[in-house]
Formats: sequence, C-alpha cells, structure tokens
Amino acid sequence: MSAVLEQLLGALVACDSTNPGLVPGGAGEREVAALIAAELAAAGLEVEVADALPGRPNVVGRLRGTGGGRSLLLCGHTDVVAAPAALFTPRVRDGRMSGRGTSDMKAGLAAGLLAVRALAADPPSGDVIVAAVADEEWRSAGAEALAGSLRADAAIVLEATGLDIVVEHGGFAWFELESRGVEAAGDDTGNGRDAIAYLGAALSEIAALDRRLAAGPAEPYGRPSVHVGTVAGGSQLSAWPARAVAGVERCLTAGERPEDVRAELADVAARASAREPGLDLAVREVLMRPGIALDAGHPVVASLTRAFGEVAGREPRLRGDMGWMDSGVLAAAGIPSIVFGPVGGGEHTDGEWVDLASVALCSEVLVATARAFCAR
Repeated sequence: MSAVLEQLLGALVACDSTNPGLVPGGAGEREVAALIAAELAAAGLEVEVADALPGRPNVVGRLRGTGGGRSLLLCGHTDVVAAPAALFTPRVRDGRMSGRGTSDMKAGLAAGLLAVRALAADPPSGDVIVAAVADEEWRSAGAEALAGSLRADAAIVLEATGLDIVVEHGGFAWFELESRGVEAAGDDTGNGRDAIAYLGAALSEIAALDRRLAAGPAEPYGRPSVHVGTVAGGSQLSAWPARAVAGVERCLTAGERPEDVRAELADVAARASAREPGLDLAVREVLMRPGIALDAGHPVVASLTRAFGEVAGREPRLRGDMGWMDSGVLAAAGIPSIVFGPVGGGEHTDGEWVDLASVALCSEVLVATARAFCAR
C-alpha cells in the first residue's frame, strides 16, 4: 500500500486548496475536490459534487451496502491555510511526508479514500459514505451544507489525532468589541474622542477574564481561555480615532454553555464601562461553536476501539481535545461523531508533516471499523 498511499496523498497535497475566506484570492477547493471525486468514482461509489459556497464544492461518495446495516460517514476537509508555493510540493523523508495539508488534513482524507476503495470489493451491510468538505478552516460552510443534506448513523472525522480516539472536544466563540469615539483633528480637543484609548479598558477586562478562567475548573485536555486576537482602529496619526475594534476568541471546553459565554462578554463590557465612564462599547457575536462529547459506550466508539485493537495489536487511547473540528457541526445536526486519524504535526506551519505508516494503519482500522459497525 505504501506506494499507492504516497502517490495519492502526494497528489492531494499538490492541489493548492488555500481557503479564500482566510486569504482573498486563495485557490479554494475546486481542484482537490475534482481529484477526490474521480478517486471515488473509480472505486465504484455514487458520487455527488455540489457547491457549499460559490465555486467551492463538497464531494460526497456513497458505497451502497448490501442492506440492513448501519451507515457510517467518513468526513474530512479539503481546505488548507495559507502557505508559500513550495509547500504544495510534497516531500518524503524517513517515512514522513511534509507539505501544506499533509497533517491538516489530507492524510486523513487519503486514509478514508483507501479504506472505501478496499471496502468496495466486498461492501458491508450498511452504507459507507466519504465526504470531503470545504471551508473548515474558516466557518465550516462545507460541514454545514453536508449536515443539512445527509444523514448517517455515526461519523468519524479524520483529523490527525496521533491514532487516538477523540470522543469529546472543545469549541470556540468569536466576538467583536467596538469602541466608538468622535473623529476630529488632533488639536481639536473640544470635539475629539479617542476610541482606541477607551477600548483599553475592555482589553484589560479580557485579560482579567482569562486569569479567572485559568484559576477555575479545567478538563484533562485543556482549560477554557479567552484572548484578543486582533485590534484595529484609527485612520491617521493626526486625528482622534472614531472607531476601534478588538477581535476576541473564547475557547470552550465541551461542557460549557454558549449562554454562559455570552454572559461573560456582557460582564466584560459592564466592568470596562464602570472603569472608563466615557467608553461607548458594542459587543457583537461573530460565531459560536460549542464543543461536543459522545458517550464512550456508543457503538461507533466500541467498533473503532475493537478494530484498532485487532489491527494495531494494542488498545487505543480515548481522550478529549481542546481544538474545534467539523465533528461539532455534525453532532449538532444529530450525527454522533468522533475523531480519529494518523500521526502528524506542525499544522499551520512550514514544518507540517505526517507519518506515512500511521496513515496506512489508520486506513486499515477504518476498514475493520466499517465492517463491524455497518454489519447491523
């Protein structure tokens, strides 16, 4: 399998699929989607390609079962974050492939494609579905579109987990804090109001909130946190700024409730206004993605755990993860979801890599899992 795997993964990585939501003018997912659709069709699956966003398609391949079994969705995202052009040329050394998207997450997609290719020779009772979705790195429009059009009895999201089984993971929320002032010439002290300076009170309260979160309850896989990710304001040095905006990310553990997070940000605004009476602050929620937790006794967990033991000769580790993934969208839509994928690292950096042997093992485990889970 090694040569086939290396060729397939290398072809996926060579497709520049930079998310244009992150990088205006980014290539998007069309080229890699076409490659995946062709692979699925060649394996004999029913293939559907449909735009999740204009010019940015999802690909769904369905291997029809022989009848009577549960359906299993294998899901991965095709978009990547920005990279120099050289990172779209995959490199193999000492059993690792490096390049943009190797770990995050084209290796997982390659494992799923190879698994369904093997299953197609002798389909299980239930359907096996492979979905390659757009836009995970920004707003998960691809997963949202998939969840609105497809049902399955369970899903495995193929992010790199180091071959661990992730049964719960955190979420995130994005907010904008906008401070409003009055633009005027720098020497017009009677009319100018400094939106940037007033915003400082809110920034201090965000830091104080993170200190309170750090002192509170945590999960084995991480703690709740909040940070200011971006700050923008003003138009020129010689004028009082009329507007300043801070972009804030709040990272949630699986058990936290969105309404509590919203209340925290409202409290930040109230505390900041009490400290700085001249502050005119608006809080806007940009996006809320709660975390998820799946019962470790669910049949898909049991099937994957058993399959891993049979193939790898050892018990897998079940754990949680702080990072948010498309499994959150699927779970919210009523599809029980876990995360399992190969060994890799350096995501979003120039040193991104994946261990090829782990991709092959991941694919074998997926085959065994599908045969067990979809049997009834």
